[in-house]
Amino acid sequence: MIIYLHGFDSTSPGNHEKVLQLQFIDADVRLLSYSTLHPKHDMQFLLNETDKLLQSSGDDRPLICGVGLGGFWAERIGFLNDIRQVMFNPNLWPEENMVGKINRPEEYVDIASKCVNNFREKNRDRCLVVLSRQDDALDSPRSAAALQSFYEIIWDETEGHKFKNIAPHLQRIKAFKTLG
Repeated sequence: MIIYLHGFDSTSPGNHEKVLQLQFIDADVRLLSYSTLHPKHDMQFLLNETDKLLQSSGDDRPLICGVGLGGFWAERIGFLNDIRQVMFNPNLWPEENMVGKINRPEEYVDIASKCVNNFREKNRDRCLVVLSRQDDALDSPRSAAALQSFYEIIWDETEGHKFKNIAPHLQRIKAFKTLG
């Protein structure tokens, strides 16, 4: 099973395309939609819904995957549920770049401070990161600097922020999902 978390633009047709592409890895791909506007509510909702999906799945190696803001959540929700994560162009600092787009962006700071101390160290090698050199929304080098000590980073030379085509990375994601 792969749980897919969309980014801030939950209505983007690219979400459906990515779900279809992920089905080449695992036929059981579940799109988990959340509000994007209320971080504390989203956190609780995503934890509860992910737990339900994991309970209903027989997959002993589930994966959670997110793009942009969904990457922010995939890393945290995956860590808290002890499942592997894949992040495409994760929005690691929504409290900075979501101002004016959501009601309470400062809640992301509160969420980060309430997460386990040094969670990335404890999550080492359980997350795969794909970053675009052409990301038109986020600072990919800054993200790489924050994550490279903990996770493998794959650079994509052609895709933009929304990562319409993940196909070139499917074999690597499949290998990562099936690791023992």
